[in-house]
Amino acid sequence: MKKLLFIVNPCSGREQIRRGLLEILNIFTAAGFDVRVHVTQSQGDARKTVEKEGRRASVIVCSGGDGTLNETVTGMMKLEKKPLLGYIPAGSTNDFASSLKIPKKMSEAAKSIVAGQPYPIDIGKFGDDRYFIYIAAFGAFTEVSYLTPQDKKNLLGHQAYMLEGVKSLASLKSYRFRIECEEMTLEDDFVFGMVTNTVSVGGFKGLVNQSVALNDGLFEVLLIKMPKTPLDLSNIVNYMFLKEEPNDYVYKFKTRRIRFLSETPVDWVLDGEFGGSRTEVTAENLEQRLKILRKAEKQQDS
Repeated sequence: MKKLLFIVNPCSGREQIRRGLLEILNIFTAAGFDVRVHVTQSQGDARKTVEKEGRRASVIVCSGGDGTLNETVTGMMKLEKKPLLGYIPAGSTNDFASSLKIPKKMSEAAKSIVAGQPYPIDIGKFGDDRYFIYIAAFGAFTEVSYLTPQDKKNLLGHQAYMLEGVKSLASLKSYRFRIECEEMTLEDDFVFGMVTNTVSVGGFKGLVNQSVALNDGLFEVLLIKMPKTPLDLSNIVNYMFLKEEPNDYVYKFKTRRIRFLSETPVDWVLDGEFGGSRTEVTAENLEQRLKILRKAEKQQDS
C-alpha cells in the first residue's frame, strides 16, 4: 500500500480544513493510500516533520497557505529521494495553486491529487539554506504579507494585503543594490524587487509577465527604482496595474540565476513568510526539481 504523509495547518485561511478533513481522508484512503496525518503545531513544524518522516512516503500532501507549502517543499529538498508532492490550498491568496489550476474546493483538490499526473516544477534556491516556491521579494509591500495578522487575512483575504500596503505608500524606503545576472548588471536605489515563478502575486496577475512556465528553469524578475516625484510613483502604479507605456523606473526580465548585493541588511520575504535580513544573496532556479500531482490539462478542460 502506498504511503501518504498529510501535513495539515489547521489555522490557514478560514480554518476550512476542519470541516473537510474527513472527506479528504476518505478520498485518499479509497484511492489505496495508507495515510499518516500530522497537524502542525508551530512555525517550522511542517519542514521538520517532512525531513523526519518524508522518506517513508511516496506522496507528501500539505494543506495550508503558501507558507505551509514552502515549509513542506523545504523539507522535501532535504530528502535524497523526492516523493511526489500534493497541495490542497487553504490560505488567503494561494498564488501558486492558481498558477497550477489546482481547484479551490478542498475535496476537488484532493481528487485531483489521486487522479492527477506528476507535473515537474522549478524550485527557487535562496542563498545556501532556504528555498522558495513562487516568490522571493524585498521592499515596499513585502512586509505586509508577514506582518498582516492571521485573523485579518482570514476575514479579508486579498483586501487585507491591500489595506496594510496602502499604509506604507507614504513612507517608501529605498535600498542601494548592485544586481548581477547573466543578462545585465544594475546598480541603483530600488524600492521593490521580486524574483518569481508564478502567474500571480497577491492575487494580482498584472504584476507578472504572463508568458510564464513553471518548469522552464527561468525566473521572472521585477525591479522598481526609487521614484523621484509623486508623479513618478503614480506612473509606476499605472504601469503595473493599468498596462500603460513602459516605465523607466521598472525592469522586467527573465533569468536563471541572480545575485543581490546591498550596502545595508535588507529584509526578504519568501512565499509570504519572513526570509531573513541579508546584505548578499543569490537566487538560483533549480529546474524541474520536484513533481506535483495535478490533473492534466485535458482533464481540467473536461
